[in-house]
Amino acid sequence: MKIKTKIIAGFVLVILIPQLLLAAALFALQQNNLRPVTIFLWATGIMVVTTAIVGVWIYRSISVPVFRLRQATQNIKDGNLDFQIDTSGEDEFAELSKDFDEMRMRLKESAEEKLLMDKENKELISNISHDLKTPITAVKGYVEGIMDGVADTPEKMDRYIKTIYNKTTEMDHLINELTFYSKIDTNRIPYTFSKLRVEDYFSDCAEEVGLELETKGIELIYANYVDENVIVIADAEQIRRVIHNLISNSIKYMDKPHGIIQIRVKDVGDFIQVEIEDNGKGIGNKDLAYIFDRFYRTDISRNSSKGGSGIGLSIVRKILEDHGGKVWATSRLGLGTIVYFVLRKYQEVPVHEQDTDHRR
Repeated sequence: MKIKTKIIAGFVLVILIPQLLLAAALFALQQNNLRPVTIFLWATGIMVVTTAIVGVWIYRSISVPVFRLRQATQNIKDGNLDFQIDTSGEDEFAELSKDFDEMRMRLKESAEEKLLMDKENKELISNISHDLKTPITAVKGYVEGIMDGVADTPEKMDRYIKTIYNKTTEMDHLINELTFYSKIDTNRIPYTFSKLRVEDYFSDCAEEVGLELETKGIELIYANYVDENVIVIADAEQIRRVIHNLISNSIKYMDKPHGIIQIRVKDVGDFIQVEIEDNGKGIGNKDLAYIFDRFYRTDISRNSSKGGSGIGLSIVRKILEDHGGKVWATSRLGLGTIVYFVLRKYQEVPVHEQDTDHRR
């Protein structure tokens, strides 16, 4: 019952019930030939009792929920969001309590998200510190070797300079990844979508990564099973980033003397599916569901000297989701991992169909 209704009902009861009871009392008293003073006392008593009962009823209808809301406000003020408010009833206070409890839940979710974000940021700083320290230490050591004259032959000097270059390239890649991650975190990725012919685009990507794999002694096997006229709408640069991140991850955890990475492009109805398979360490079942989460690194990678910021695969998922696609993986420990991602095909609507739709 609404508060307004309760107040109106209370006034009616205060006026009506005493009159009815008073009429009954007067009738009874007249039958017993009682004095007017006695009748007045009876009437006053009936009025007081009725008013008190109705007043308590209305007071409790207001004071109890106000007290509960005050307690809830104090809990939030003290930083306690793990409580519940009684939202039973249909009056204005019940509606207010429901809105208040919804506000509490949103504040709790926001606080939990902030805690998680703080934890992730701390982990990111820790990961980056570790990943930067390793190449910086190496660069420092080789530079000191050059300064101290340890690199006393052209061959040794060349090897030292190449190592310094490779280490600085690692740091540059890491910094670029962090810069891109900051854009992801604020939804500021600069996408430029265009029509890409699947056969030509992925052949170029395979040729590009093949050169890198060749320098690392890893064999690349590329296969395209998509018709030459199939097209997707995508950002060429960002999809290339997806492929490079996945390939880099495979390289990082390759533990076989003869490393093999396969890229397969398939037609799966309304989508094209790209599969990147390696014969590396593999990923355990308990880790597989989380590898695309931000900052997540498997136990293998935590114990590995390879390091890694833990954001490369989360970047992959974000880019593909923004393209209307998705990414997932299967893996077997010791045998390798297959990462799949899909992109929707571009299909032109015939002109006569567009005209028909327009007339409708």
